[in-house]
Amino acid sequence: MKESPEDASTASAPRRLYTGSERPFDPEDLVMASGHDVTPERVEAARRHIEEKGAAALERYLP
Repeated sequence: MKESPEDASTASAPRRLYTGSERPFDPEDLVMASGHDVTPERVEAARRHIEEKGAAALERYLP
């Protein structure tokens, strides 16, 4: 039996994905968009990157 897209989703997955940085985002979002696991070190690095680059930090990963 083939799995439907609804069956493949997880409870923690967002219902809707957005592109770019048109909505507020936090360091955890940036870490996840980069394809890495969320760790305290990566969150801190992402926070610094957001402070330096602003929305461009996320736009690098989400067009």
